[in-house]
Amino acid sequence: MSKTTRSKTRTTSSARRSSPRSRRWSPEHNQVIFKVARDASKPEIKAAVETLFNVKVKAVNTQVRKGKMKTFKNIRALQSDVKRAIVTLEEGHPIDVTTGL
Repeated sequence: MSKTTRSKTRTTSSARRSSPRSRRWSPEHNQVIFKVARDASKPEIKAAVETLFNVKVKAVNTQVRKGKMKTFKNIRALQSDVKRAIVTLEEGHPIDVTTGL
C-alpha cells in the first residue's frame, strides 16, 4: 500500500456494474461486479466488500479494460482504463442490490 492511507469506500467505489451479463452472473454464480480504483489490490477489495456489505467473500478476480479511442465532432480522445472486480460470495451471503451506498 502506498504512503497515503486509502479509505475502503474509495478502494471499491459503490459503482456496481449493472449490465445484462452482470445481472446473469448474480443469481447463478453468486457473483457481483464492481468498478474499483486502478491501484486497488485483491485483498483490499475483499476487505472493503466484507465491511461495507457485511458478507463473506470467497474470491476476487480483477480485469483491466484498456481505454478506447473515441471520436466526437472530429476530436479524438482516449478513454481512461477501467478496473473491475468480480467478487464471488460465499453461499448464503447475498448482497441486496436495492440498497445504494
